[in-house]
Amino acid sequence: MISNHRAPLVTQLVMYKVGAMDEPPGQTGIAHFLEHLMFKGTKNLAPGEFSKIVARNGGQENAFTSRDYTGYHQSFSSDRLEIMMQIESDRMCNLTLTQDDIEPERQVVLEERNTRVENNPSALLSEEVNAAFYLNHPYRRPIIGWRHEIESISRSNLLAFYNKWYAPNNAILVIAGDVNASDVLGLAKKYYGGIPSKKLPQRVKWVEPRHKSDRRITLRHKQVRQPQWLKKFITPGVMQDASSARALEILSEIIGGGTSSRIYQSIVVEQKIAASAGAWYDGETRGPGVFSFFATPLPGKSILDVERAMEKLILDLIEKGVSEEEVSMAVTRLQDAAIFARDGLYGPAVILGRALAIGLSADYVEQWPQRLTSVTNDDVNRVIRMVFGRPGSVTGLLLSEKRVRQD
Repeated sequence: MISNHRAPLVTQLVMYKVGAMDEPPGQTGIAHFLEHLMFKGTKNLAPGEFSKIVARNGGQENAFTSRDYTGYHQSFSSDRLEIMMQIESDRMCNLTLTQDDIEPERQVVLEERNTRVENNPSALLSEEVNAAFYLNHPYRRPIIGWRHEIESISRSNLLAFYNKWYAPNNAILVIAGDVNASDVLGLAKKYYGGIPSKKLPQRVKWVEPRHKSDRRITLRHKQVRQPQWLKKFITPGVMQDASSARALEILSEIIGGGTSSRIYQSIVVEQKIAASAGAWYDGETRGPGVFSFFATPLPGKSILDVERAMEKLILDLIEKGVSEEEVSMAVTRLQDAAIFARDGLYGPAVILGRALAIGLSADYVEQWPQRLTSVTNDDVNRVIRMVFGRPGSVTGLLLSEKRVRQD
């Protein structure tokens, strides 16, 4: 529970510790498909009634699916907490799915894939790069699923996935806002406490083998008007190596954190090669993390101009590292951002829910800003050499379908 009494508002977030990486073979997209269907009927509510109740009570709602977890949330007036807990707990155990519910929603999901992926060359490249990037880990599969497998997911598949993973002992409840602990605990016991636990299946301990070769993916597409370049490196995630993950978060802030970052200042401002460029680290995951670079060339500059500049920047990083001052300033910016992130209800709820869903503790979240101060520039330079100084990267090029001279 996260107390915030600035306004009489509450956010309820229920996170299930199941995501795309837990999908059975041949059923990619089932976690996301089920997320859509969770807004259909239950034994107690007609199809669509859940959303109508939220709206009638002045609330807002949504849901999301990731590789590691699936979340459902509502924000509403604090005097409606009991109603929201009642209906959210109801769909945790009483979902009813008919073929009439499933088929129209399947078309919605397929259209979502059309819009977000099939008609989006950047997303298509990302999907292709991801499939090549992970040699073994199910992170290589798209969260929304492959089209042919979405089309073949059956009602029995969906119910089996729901019955296997949706249970109170596989869920995290986060309440943020104008509430007190005793009220929340009482309502949680009343509505969630009576739902039986389930025997959860043993999870596969996926291990990504060492990447020994650099790979290159080129996608040409008729909709591309501006080429894009990206490069990804495998890294430790926070669940494998928390201290390295913190050093990589700081590195990401130094070289990719907005318009004052090293990459933007060098490639965009000084060299005037790219219209945009940066880097980011994603390590708050159950599986391995990833460090990514990206850039888009300015008109008149080629994709190879951008690639040469970015490769030189990475090489300089390996050879020269980062300074103590850069680390200190990055830590301050990240700590400031952590303070600003508390200024709301949904943001803090998601930060806490996401951390707990992958296996971190509430203490880790609370202590994260302070723990950053223990990271030195030697720590950051160590992870630079560890991640970028060995083979195993994947480079992606997004180009116009019309073949043109690249350099």
